Amino acid sequence: MLVRRTSRASLVTASLTAALLALAACDSGSDAEPDGASGRSSGPAVIAPGKPGEAAHTLSPEEAEKRRAEDDSPNSADFTYARMMIVHHGQALKMTELAPKHAKSTQVKRIAERISAAQKPEIEAMEGWLKVHDGDRKGTSHDHGEMPGMATEAQLKKLGTLDGAEFDRLFLKLMITHHEGAITMATDVKTQGNNILIEEMADDVIAQQTTEISRMRDLVA
Repeated sequence: MLVRRTSRASLVTASLTAALLALAACDSGSDAEPDGASGRSSGPAVIAPGKPGEAAHTLSPEEAEKRRAEDDSPNSADFTYARMMIVHHGQALKMTELAPKHAKSTQVKRIAERISAAQKPEIEAMEGWLKVHDGDRKGTSHDHGEMPGMATEAQLKKLGTLDGAEFDRLFLKLMITHHEGAITMATDVKTQGNNILIEEMADDVIAQQTTEISRMRDLVA
């Protein structure tokens, strides 16, 4: 009799376990929905600029990704950004080269070192991108003097004549403005460009230089 009771108890336990597993499977199946089944987007909408004379329109994240995957070919905005940012970064390097001999603040010298260490590889990356995409053969019209944030020749000349705290103040002022200009250019190409790699480079510029602006403003204050 003991054996029979034990067997019967085991059968009841097994039946209950099976039932619970079945209910759990039903619950998980009813809650899970494939992407897009609920009608909700998996991310924020993307504003796509229209053709000249046409209004911009909104794309779902999926549509934007599909469009980008279908055609990642650089457009004129991508080429212009790469060429102009190479020159823009080049001026920043000229300013940072003055810091070791003219700056008084150790923090200013360190910021100059970080800027130089970051922007030299970025210049090389953009030059490499232009070479890969035949950038030399695809001319774009632009005026370097119209690039936002660029210091004038007179300002650069004055910076080179200063030492100590006076150099630090002017360096920080010019570099903050310079970084703000770079962020403006990077933001613009993210809207107007079409190449993923250029967009990633622009994202790096925005993230890095926003942080550096904050550090420099703290020093000015």
